[in-house]
Amino acid sequence: MGAAAEAARYALLRRLAPSMRHNLVAPLQPIGMVYEIMQRRMRAPEPNLADIQQGAEKINSFARTALASCLDVITWIAPESVTPVSPADGLAECLALVQTSFAFRGFALEGELGPVERQVSRSAFRSVVTGALLFLSDDHPPPAQITIEGAPAMDSLAITIAVNAGAGQEGFATAPTYRPLTWPDVQALAESESTQVQREGPRIRINLPWV
Repeated sequence: MGAAAEAARYALLRRLAPSMRHNLVAPLQPIGMVYEIMQRRMRAPEPNLADIQQGAEKINSFARTALASCLDVITWIAPESVTPVSPADGLAECLALVQTSFAFRGFALEGELGPVERQVSRSAFRSVVTGALLFLSDDHPPPAQITIEGAPAMDSLAITIAVNAGAGQEGFATAPTYRPLTWPDVQALAESESTQVQREGPRIRINLPWV
């Protein structure tokens, strides 16, 4: 990976850090809630062991979920070698990570990729699509709606991301915690993932090669 791609990836991860932090903390919250309930039940004059055992099983289940979530967040930082993903799943996990922060800033995200038999690189989808979303939100003032559409082509998944200025509601979040992403950043991310990108005003076209 070249210096430009490394710099772009670092900028992307810095921008995603607040959302990643939320994803790391959220699965841990139910564990604390169940623990407090178990404490109250154990202080009872005659604790119900069946209820306590059920609480312990819930904690174990929540801990496994939290561990899986933490390991998945790490793959954003250190991608696994060519892990395939369906277009629908790739888009779903990208939107799940950034949708709340975009809404706070005044950007509504709308997109759906229908059933596609073939798969693309998970790392490429995350880096290029998420980078393009951040670039468009940095390059256009809110409120605005950003739509994501895609269709299978012969050798790639063709994605179009477009900004509809004025749509949506005013945000209330502060400025981004790190520098804006630039178009050269998006190009560097795409090149590092063997992906083609093209900018046409408020619209970006991405061709993600099939795995």
